[in-house]
Amino acid sequence: MATHIDWRAWALSAGLGLLGAPLASAQLQVFACEPEWAALAQELGGEEVDVYSATHPGMDPHHVQAKPSLVARLRAADLSVCTGAGLEVGWLPLVQRRARNARVLPGAPGHFEAAAEVDLLDRPARLDRADGDLHGEGNPHVLLDPRRLEQIARSLALRLQQLDPENAHRHRARWDAFQARWREAEARWSRQSTPLRGRRAIVHHQEWVYLFDWLGIERVAALEPKPGVPPSLQHLSALAELPVADWVVVSPLDDPKAAHWLSARTGAPVVVLPHTVGALDGADDLVLLFDVVVAALLQALR
Repeated sequence: MATHIDWRAWALSAGLGLLGAPLASAQLQVFACEPEWAALAQELGGEEVDVYSATHPGMDPHHVQAKPSLVARLRAADLSVCTGAGLEVGWLPLVQRRARNARVLPGAPGHFEAAAEVDLLDRPARLDRADGDLHGEGNPHVLLDPRRLEQIARSLALRLQQLDPENAHRHRARWDAFQARWREAEARWSRQSTPLRGRRAIVHHQEWVYLFDWLGIERVAALEPKPGVPPSLQHLSALAELPVADWVVVSPLDDPKAAHWLSARTGAPVVVLPHTVGALDGADDLVLLFDVVVAALLQALR
């Protein structure tokens, strides 16, 4: 079962943590679309950045209200760090138009899209609304592959140096520290995750594509008959006839009823994985996020 988190308390504590440095020392105002990019920007920018996250872990980044507070934050930003690949298409363009901040518009040095820094998976052969919520550029959930995340972090570190040349040496030092910590963690995850390779999973939504590509897990089916379309009883009944998977994987944002219905009929355990930093207790930074993911999958196998 998912761990209950008070998202209002999380947002308050995260805001205090990110905004706690004196403004005089935060030379770059960073607008992050999701918690993972807020966490990465803070780790790479340190005291030289003042980071604001437009969403918290309990929010679906596809569906965000373009509130005046977001417009004000983007208007003041020197750098926006978002996923891209259509993930924020339902709200970010409107916020950009209202903010009228040329520094962070597409094409400007202050506009950074994580998905543009890596190769994307699941590029659809065609785009048709009848096929559900497809992303034409490819699957945008790039966070959940440590290899791609390191590529994104390297590019973001270079962007910080470009935007803040006076503190470039500090940004380089923090990148070196991040990379060393990340490589050490990757070696640990590689050792720990050996039993996961070749396993099979049914997912609720398609946000685990990159995680499974990294771990060597086969995605055999999805509870959603089409991306963004809720599971139907007919579809679930068809899934119950498939060979048994090792897990049914959901995020804390998903309604778990369909997963538990399928689990009761197949015996495949339901595993709740954090989809971003702070989504479950213990997943408090980027390294801990993957620690929680690997441990949860291994625990369910036992």
